[in-house]
Amino acid sequence: MLRSGVLNFVLGAFVFTVLIAVGSFVGYLVAYHTYGRWLSGKIFNLDKNAKVPSRVLNDDIDFVPTSKGVVFGHHFTSIAGTGPIVGPAIAVFWGWLPALLWVFFGSIFIGAVHDFGTLVISLRNRGETIGEYSGKIVAPRARILFLVILFMSLSIVLAVFGLVIAMIFAEYPETVLPVWITMPLAVALGVWTHRRGGRLFTASLIALVIVYASIYVGSYYLPIDLSEILSLPVLGSFPNIVMIWTVILLVYCAVASILPVWCLLQPRDLINSQQLIIVLSLLLIGVIVSALSGQADIVASAPMIATQLPLDSPPIFPFLFITIACGAVSGFHCLVSSGTSSKQIASEPDALYVGYGSMLLEGGLAIIVILACCAGIGMGEFSRVKSDSGYSYEVKTNPDSGVALVGREAWQSRYDSSKPWSSFRLKDKVGAFIHGGANFLKSIGIPFKLGVSLIAVLVAAFAATTLDSATRLQRYIIQEFGSHVGVPVLNNRFVATGIAVGVAGLFATIPASSSAGPGSGGLILWPLFGVTNQLLAGLAFMVIVFYLRRKNKPIIFALIPMVAMLVIPIWAMLWNMFNERSGWAFDTDQYHLLFFGVLILILQLWMIVEGTIVWVKTRGVLGLDPIT
Repeated sequence: MLRSGVLNFVLGAFVFTVLIAVGSFVGYLVAYHTYGRWLSGKIFNLDKNAKVPSRVLNDDIDFVPTSKGVVFGHHFTSIAGTGPIVGPAIAVFWGWLPALLWVFFGSIFIGAVHDFGTLVISLRNRGETIGEYSGKIVAPRARILFLVILFMSLSIVLAVFGLVIAMIFAEYPETVLPVWITMPLAVALGVWTHRRGGRLFTASLIALVIVYASIYVGSYYLPIDLSEILSLPVLGSFPNIVMIWTVILLVYCAVASILPVWCLLQPRDLINSQQLIIVLSLLLIGVIVSALSGQADIVASAPMIATQLPLDSPPIFPFLFITIACGAVSGFHCLVSSGTSSKQIASEPDALYVGYGSMLLEGGLAIIVILACCAGIGMGEFSRVKSDSGYSYEVKTNPDSGVALVGREAWQSRYDSSKPWSSFRLKDKVGAFIHGGANFLKSIGIPFKLGVSLIAVLVAAFAATTLDSATRLQRYIIQEFGSHVGVPVLNNRFVATGIAVGVAGLFATIPASSSAGPGSGGLILWPLFGVTNQLLAGLAFMVIVFYLRRKNKPIIFALIPMVAMLVIPIWAMLWNMFNERSGWAFDTDQYHLLFFGVLILILQLWMIVEGTIVWVKTRGVLGLDPIT
């Protein structure tokens, strides 16, 4: 009996929880030093003596040669955002095993190849975005098509991520102080290192200590709750706090996207990346400690493969591969690779570390999210309680028995399969990661309340990084579009930034429904986000395949992901439109989604047709501009 109990413990809590975490990170290290180095050496032939845009086109604003560690920080925090958190946190309702397999293998063989390939191509073509370059590598008309698709995709990103950050600020007021204090610290670091010659890495560690001190202050002494501040009699009543935060964030994005990259973007992203590495390390230790103590058991807490699903929920195929984008593969990453990172890399070999390595680390983050939303939540659920003295957390109990919710019962409180799919709220799933992660941190002595703040700040800071990077990328897209349609005024970075922020603000202002109110407009196009994002990845793979074909390089390793990332999103889009239960074509309230969905499909299919027409003519024909 004793032997059987020990065996069950080892096979349950230890193997399936600890080995998932440790084994995944070891697997990523092996992949980086094998598959990654094969790509960099045999396929893309990275050359340390090659000219790069940051040196040839150095303007001290967008093109700035930078050490690979700093560029890694920018690239990783920009591609991560809330994507590798939200996607896995939702997808585990299908079961944790499918989510885990897609994240692990997808990030190695699809996502990292996508990010690395688009980064190298942009590096060798004056730091142009992948949309601009597609006109040379595929066909001239493809350039305009791609730029329009990129504009639509980034508009959705800005609307959705702005909403997510505003929601976190409203839900977790303790995150406001540490997230915003990072901004002046980053500017001070930028001036200190770029103008005064100071050492960025050492100064960033000091800044990180200040950020962590502000997390403690924000948690216990100074949570900034606008709902209380703005309801003071002298200021009047402002019921829609999310809308106010959205406006503030868009103003910040407009300023941040115009400033030189060394002034805010680089130092802030370095601080955030250091914050992520510390929290991720603590979470990994927490997983090991809590599993070894028998508290965290992913097998007992959540279904390996779910057999009972919420009413009207989408099928696992193809929607698993749409729901989990960042963490496995995401089309948005090609914009960061070719939009900002390629303009900062100082040497071609750095592209492996920045492009391939960042995606693997993002996969590691997604795996920790899966564990937190399953094994972490299974350790116990808590309710957030507001009182005159601030915020506290109380253990959730079964209303019938009064016993604390743990294991499968705790998981079901977040992922109740008896409820309809429409009741699944975004903030609840983000909260699953925050609370599950805080349980891991609690197992190593960090108070639950402080753990919630650490992880919530991480989520908000990453989302803010992605938001202002996306604004800068949108500015590049608008400027490139202006050059090709003959509208010089669009080349002005202030005008282009104003348009980018204005479109995002328009989406935010429109209420998602009569009951939602202003500030929820990002939810209007949320159902399009995953499909559009993955279709963008397929088109980026098309550019990679054409590039390699023109250089007489092997293409099969990129061709298979290209086909998959074109077919699967189109399949998902058609299901969204025409399924009998909830298809947009059958619901008058969803006609806007039907319109934009049809438009996106037409643009994508047109791009595919353009590629097919010129396919036979491209082998061995470069047609590339030299970097000089």
